[in-house]
Amino acid sequence: MSALLRFLQLPRGVRAAPAIQRDTLAITLTDGSTIEVLRVRDPRAKRIKLAVDERGVRLTLPLRAALREGDAFLQQHRAWLARQLHVHANTHGEALRRDVTTALPLRGVELPLHWALGRATRLELETTGTLYCQAPAQAGPAALQRALRDFYEAQARSDLARLLPRYLPSLPRAPRRFVFKRPSTLWGSLAPDATVSLDLALMLARPAAFEYVLVHELCHLVHANHSPQFWQAVQVRFPHWREERAYLRSDGRALKGRLRQLLAG
Repeated sequence: MSALLRFLQLPRGVRAAPAIQRDTLAITLTDGSTIEVLRVRDPRAKRIKLAVDERGVRLTLPLRAALREGDAFLQQHRAWLARQLHVHANTHGEALRRDVTTALPLRGVELPLHWALGRATRLELETTGTLYCQAPAQAGPAALQRALRDFYEAQARSDLARLLPRYLPSLPRAPRRFVFKRPSTLWGSLAPDATVSLDLALMLARPAAFEYVLVHELCHLVHANHSPQFWQAVQVRFPHWREERAYLRSDGRALKGRLRQLLAG
């Protein structure tokens, strides 16, 4: 037996933890619509739980629960599910649709969106606060979504150019680069090579929230942890960080969900 295999073996008498099991099932709601539900059997779960978020409907079962118990739980909560899905759809909106979408979120407000024919697919912000999307007649949803993502990133880099001169002088080193992603939970991160990652959904949030996350990640260049010294560094640079952290905790899921819907394939 190789040294690697011996290392990977569990000690005698120790059992491996049961794995999380996932599958899907369909259910017809009280309004007649049929949806797919992600069913998860989780060894850490203590009770049957039903949740709705931007990723869909999730039914969690503890190991001891029979599948029929989960099915019965779903049936009992069909009306609740229909209401939650309706509220969720109204909160997060729909995917970007040509000549149908009439407004887009940017920096905490909804801006009117106008459509026009053009040679290239691009989104522009006029000085009047109106958005214009130009696209060829044959441009499909994927092209429109790429244009929207590029627009949000360009706006974010514009904000970076405005904010960074305020904070860079007090840092021991400058970030190597900035990248924009769509993580499911985090708003930002700092890699060992000093690359700062920011959530593109921050462009849907109010400007102070974007600034707070930026300052948070920049302060990790001073303290690579969340020690009291780190939070003091944040406090010195951005005294209202608690308000913006609370805002992201309360509204963050909706912001991420809205961007997910707009860029849905």
